[in-house]
Amino acid sequence: MNAGSDPVVIVSAARTAIGSFNGALSTVPVHEMGTTVIKEVLQRAKVAPEEVSEVIFGHVLTAGCGQNPTRQASVGAGIPYSVPAWSCQMICGSGLKAVCLAAQSIAMGDSTIVVAGGMENMSKAPHLTHLRTGVRMGEVPLADSILCDGLTDAFHNYHMGITGLTEVKIDEFPRHGSNLEAMGKLKPYFLTDGTGTVTPANASGMNDGAAAVVLMKKTEAERRMLKPLARIVSWSQAGVEPSVMGVGPIPAIKQAVAKAGWSLEDVDLFEINEAFAAVSAAIAKELGLNPEKVNIDGGAIALGHPLGASGCRILVTLLHTLERVGGTRGVAALCIGGGMGVAMCVQRG
Repeated sequence: MNAGSDPVVIVSAARTAIGSFNGALSTVPVHEMGTTVIKEVLQRAKVAPEEVSEVIFGHVLTAGCGQNPTRQASVGAGIPYSVPAWSCQMICGSGLKAVCLAAQSIAMGDSTIVVAGGMENMSKAPHLTHLRTGVRMGEVPLADSILCDGLTDAFHNYHMGITGLTEVKIDEFPRHGSNLEAMGKLKPYFLTDGTGTVTPANASGMNDGAAAVVLMKKTEAERRMLKPLARIVSWSQAGVEPSVMGVGPIPAIKQAVAKAGWSLEDVDLFEINEAFAAVSAAIAKELGLNPEKVNIDGGAIALGHPLGASGCRILVTLLHTLERVGGTRGVAALCIGGGMGVAMCVQRG
């Protein structure tokens, strides 16, 4: 879908710090992180909670989080019970898909103001076992919900890495003092037969965090005398063979840029989720992107990858980076487990 004569704009964008696995945010319930970013983006946009039409958040690892965690986050932020709130699940793309759905709802006239984003606390994801009918004898296996619901390819039954992973004010995950010599000594994690190349140095982490944006039509922003961060020009999603899920952003970016009427050379900045360094390198090479335009402030390998939040996190980063460097056009994109990609084009001014 692409923008019409009265485009959907983003008037505020924020995120929490990103916590390391079992780190500073590990004990914070995921809905509380969601509440925090919802309150912040509403305050920045000078939008009262009762003016919100709908809340849509990406969230992947929902087991044990209680009924509809997005609704919990919405109510916790003071948004009235009368305002619907719900989650979407597109694995790594969930947070960006939530923004697409919000823009669609506004463009269709179903909503006026939508808060969209994503949240995840991977540290609190439980281990699971099926005991509904009891166990008469023998051991009971436990399944890690992070792996079975978030990181294992359902079609080939292997980790996605084989295809290509207090008040907290600052990001906790960046590893200060890292150097190439130390990183070169790290052993491959997924394949240990001498053919593996994915190590902790070139893969994203398991992390905790949340991000959100406030969307409305341009005319609504003008009525409120708000200066948009950007307008949403287009978005697209695509599917690829699951065994090469990391290349999903390639067709998604091509389609979104074509819908926008742009060329890849017209884009000032790209934020492409770094699930794995090999994935990002392959995407940039295949599309012929200038490396100096891609993830210029570091990506998920440096910052972390809280599954349901990452899609909106990269959009928040893109919006603020475009503003900081004086850029006009940007593309946010992610690969998605199971063989998919999602991308969005935004434009300032």
